[in-house]
Amino acid sequence: MTQAVATHEQYEADFRKLQEARSADPDWLKELRNTAFAHFQEIGFPVARKGNEQWKYTDVRKLAAETFPYDTGAAAGVDAAQLFPFDDGMARVAFVNGRFSQELSTPLPDGLVAMSLAQAYAEHGEDVQRHLARHAAYADEGFTALNTAFLADGAFVLAEGVVQTPLHVVYVTTERVVTHPRTLIVGRPTSELSIVESYVSATGGAHFTNAVTEVALEEGAQVTHRHLLVESREAYHIANTRVHQSRDSVYRSLVYEAGGGLVRNDLTVLLDAEGAEAYLKGLYVTCGKQHVDNNINIDHAKPHGYSRLYYKGILDEQSRAVFGGLVMVRPGADKTDAHQEDKNLILSREAEIDSKPALEIYADDVKAGHGATAGAIADEALFYMQSRGIDPERAMLFLVRGFVSEILDSVTIEPLRNWLEERTTQALPRFREVA
Repeated sequence: MTQAVATHEQYEADFRKLQEARSADPDWLKELRNTAFAHFQEIGFPVARKGNEQWKYTDVRKLAAETFPYDTGAAAGVDAAQLFPFDDGMARVAFVNGRFSQELSTPLPDGLVAMSLAQAYAEHGEDVQRHLARHAAYADEGFTALNTAFLADGAFVLAEGVVQTPLHVVYVTTERVVTHPRTLIVGRPTSELSIVESYVSATGGAHFTNAVTEVALEEGAQVTHRHLLVESREAYHIANTRVHQSRDSVYRSLVYEAGGGLVRNDLTVLLDAEGAEAYLKGLYVTCGKQHVDNNINIDHAKPHGYSRLYYKGILDEQSRAVFGGLVMVRPGADKTDAHQEDKNLILSREAEIDSKPALEIYADDVKAGHGATAGAIADEALFYMQSRGIDPERAMLFLVRGFVSEILDSVTIEPLRNWLEERTTQALPRFREVA
């Protein structure tokens, strides 16, 4: 308990330094930070092991007891070609240790505004104030409250038309630090945007990434959002993503997780107007003693909504994964069509998956369903391939690639898809020599 108290004291000291250093920020922003930090002081981290259903399968007590330095400044010498070789042809907005990096960022295409939040406060204050902290509630969520309290830098993205060039927003960590990345994505009416949001460790070792992303889609806007977590196996990564959809908007998501030691991905999509559509896919790959928790919620608040949720996991060695999926259909959200599914391939007797999809339906004339499966590679499939002269290790590799293809084939950016396929194989030690 003493460690946790000391950690909270360190956050308070860092918070006071931040407020003092950012004294020229708008009053509304400084007040927002104060309010959020007060909530964090009140609720802290979700460390209770009883009566804490949302975190029932994920223990963050070790994270809550650790202290990480804050505000070390951006590091130089990051090799972009080595860390993210898949983004040739993309525009890029980069951050290192929580700070905007002009050196790693590239020019932007027409129809797209992308910059650091620190710059956006001055240049796009109205848009920022309208959406920032409006979708990611922090009153009862400790990690979101802490992130909001440290709102200083991060990415602001505004799509004002059909943007042909994909955008890569990348957060690189080079040291043992805590960072609070904040990403705000706004899609104007009928705009279209493809965005890759990635989290990368430049070196090994532990660090703490506490990320919050807000996506606001106005009428008819379309966003394809790929969220990549490929940090070191010692890293802690807590991600909260909140999406608000207006009429006839379309949100497509791919969450890819093949890094981090303790990972929590909390994604909530609110279909808040008629005709909104959401397509959520995910792939998590775990080994060693990794722990990955995906908590996905789709909230159908208005009629004629359409959603599909499809996640897959591959688990090896002593790793553990958690999948919690909830589809909520609110009163009056008639004609909703929703389905969710989670499938898991378990390669080790010691690996474990806790999967719990759920539906809550309070409307009439609704189509909804869910499912979850977990199992090993079928002996018959392995025997069939071996009977044709394929050795057991390569046969298993081919079957794993086939399992993930249903998710990764949806990535239309070829260099990124190829990189994800290779990364998936390399994330599982048993296949590194075979591949």
